Amino acid sequence: EANLAAGARFDHCKIQRESVQAFHLATLEVRQERDSYLNSFSFAQGAALSRTNIYTTLAGPGSHATLYGLYLGEGLQHVDHQTRIEHAAPNCTSWEVYKGILDGHAHGVFNGKVYVHPVAQKTDGKQTNKALLLSDKARVDTKPQLEIFADDVKCTHGATIGQLDDDAIFYLRARGLTYFEARDMLIHAF
Repeated sequence: EANLAAGARFDHCKIQRESVQAFHLATLEVRQERDSYLNSFSFAQGAALSRTNIYTTLAGPGSHATLYGLYLGEGLQHVDHQTRIEHAAPNCTSWEVYKGILDGHAHGVFNGKVYVHPVAQKTDGKQTNKALLLSDKARVDTKPQLEIFADDVKCTHGATIGQLDDDAIFYLRARGLTYFEARDMLIHAF
């Protein structure tokens, strides 16, 4: 838990690389006052089952939250991210970007909610989730959500799920790269 006073800045970096037999459950809950800034980065790579919850309430005017996440899954791993950004004051901003790369039979979940209270006029919220599936057996469930009860806001959300482009791999291979070098380059670019 973190309570950010007026003007405070909190940088939070969470790296989860536990054994593939482990279960990992974690929650970060933040309350932000006037002009505070939260910068959160979550990286999940290990554990048989992992769930990371990140919840923040923008309770003071002018506060800002940035949530970044990257999750990698392979084999039978289950990687779950749940986020909630609650805009409870005017003139607040939030930006959320989560990306996942899944192989084997891995299962990824992203459920992100941006909730804008009626008093939170002039809210600016952006939310993006992208997933790259490297096998036909990997899957992802993505659910970006906006619940807006104010009328003077700019909010967007979106999700994309895809696989590597065969034409891009062919293009790179035609220029001398091996299949695996081309694949790694495209994954890194993602």
